[in-house]
Amino acid sequence: MMEKKDIEQLFDRIDKFTADKLQDVEDLRVKLLGKKGEITRLFDEFRTIQPELKREFGKHLNELKTKAAEKIESLRESFADIVEKDTLTDFTKPGDMFELGTRHPISIVRAEILDIFSRFGFAVAEGPEIEDDWHVFSALNFPPEHPARDMQDTFFINPEGDDPILLRTHTSSVQVRTMERQKPPIRVVCPGRVFRNEAISARAHCIFHQVEGLYIDKNVSFADLKQAILLFVQEMFGPQTQIRMRPSYFPFTEPSTEVDISCNICGGKGCNICKGTGWLEIMGAGMVDPNVLEASGIDSKEYTGFAFGMGIERIAMLKWMVNDLRHYFENDVRFLREFQSVK
Repeated sequence: MMEKKDIEQLFDRIDKFTADKLQDVEDLRVKLLGKKGEITRLFDEFRTIQPELKREFGKHLNELKTKAAEKIESLRESFADIVEKDTLTDFTKPGDMFELGTRHPISIVRAEILDIFSRFGFAVAEGPEIEDDWHVFSALNFPPEHPARDMQDTFFINPEGDDPILLRTHTSSVQVRTMERQKPPIRVVCPGRVFRNEAISARAHCIFHQVEGLYIDKNVSFADLKQAILLFVQEMFGPQTQIRMRPSYFPFTEPSTEVDISCNICGGKGCNICKGTGWLEIMGAGMVDPNVLEASGIDSKEYTGFAFGMGIERIAMLKWMVNDLRHYFENDVRFLREFQSVK
């Protein structure tokens, strides 16, 4: 078990350490801070310390780690100006070719979506991935018997108690937190990673990314929602893109709609991508249910609003015709190289 003298002895050894060559400095770093280093081991043993002693030991451990890092950096700097004769640069040799990296396609699409909505006056709001039942379900008008609350659909961390803890299933929880702390008018988009208990396949994954939007003010109408979505899809997919809205149901919006766009491959004539329909589904949307406004302390008689949500992977698939969702998570460099020219 870790004792104070162990920390004190390491402090003393670090103070007295000297190095004759740069390799000695690297050996010290590995010995102290490597995966099996002495300081790393002390941090592992910290978990066994009695609760009343953790604050004191934690402070000393952090000071020890900082001192070790500073000592190593200081020693490295002392060798920075030393140039061995046999390592002089030969400027006639060909240079090394460094391969350029690229942003991940999900990051590219996320940035493009946020840029479009920022031009519409939407600010960005973010929130925790580990959430409680209130912000994910109850405040959004989900009834107690709704299937989304079941274990087979949601990753629960602590399913027991009055307000279970879980991995958020949508970024609507960020909208709730925004409504709780901010008075209307509210105009935000909420990007983030979400989790659902689904089998991984070419068309589904247990982890994916969303961007949801919320606009609350006086006299907000469904016509405002339709125009905002139309402007977005024409900015994202081209000015020729059209939208189609189909009635749907979501607990937190009323009325609710699924939004389709005209297929940008066949121009709406029908192809294998759109399964011959000429349309591709991209998001769900609707007018914010008055119960949701009231749950967050907003007067539903004075204010109205709309909300929408889309999967970033879905938008990226339509934008670049990616046929397998798993490509986004495998980090295959052959796939990622295809986006080197995308800004």
